[in-house]
Amino acid sequence: MTAAKTIAYVIAGVISATSVAAQDVWITPDIPFVELEINETFIVIERNQDNAAVIAAAFAKTSRPCPPFCVNPMSAGEGVVTVGEIELIAFLNNNVQLNDGFLVDSRTEDFYRVGTIPGSINLPFNLFTPSDENPFLFPVLSRLGGVLQADGEWDFSNSPTLMLFCNGPWCGQSPRAIENLMTLGYPVEKLLYYRGGMQNWLLLGLTLHVP
Repeated sequence: MTAAKTIAYVIAGVISATSVAAQDVWITPDIPFVELEINETFIVIERNQDNAAVIAAAFAKTSRPCPPFCVNPMSAGEGVVTVGEIELIAFLNNNVQLNDGFLVDSRTEDFYRVGTIPGSINLPFNLFTPSDENPFLFPVLSRLGGVLQADGEWDFSNSPTLMLFCNGPWCGQSPRAIENLMTLGYPVEKLLYYRGGMQNWLLLGLTLHVP
């Protein structure tokens, strides 16, 4: 069943056991698909139902030069929790949907425009560079609830939880963003790292959103 068909069933209010059973590729044994409403936009996350589908060639490459495309450690920083796809979907449902967090695509805009995870916002990693020469730092951190104190330190006590991702386990953009946020004083308990990124998301055939 396609996302369009799912939306049609929801509007009609008649999702039936028969319609769910017609979907062969579920997310988990208990979750055929997930429906969300984020920023007044209805979102369906499901897996590709084509059993012959393969990952896009750009994400099938195995041997990009390192550096810069080196394998990242599982942790993006001490105290930062690394998550998988099920936890990401739960975060969208329990946090982003309730305006209690943001799923952050840390890639540059050219990558984001090609396709991203539904429900994410684009905050490229270089926006968080802790430098007086970065004109975007103050407005971005302020929009995230940060308050610049008189001593030059940031207070993030009212800031939301952020889950960050980029292109995959070999992409350094989200780890760098997390590192910079930690340097600026963003609480580690409010930072989550989806290490699999777009490569794992697409490898599992999960819904792609093209902004």
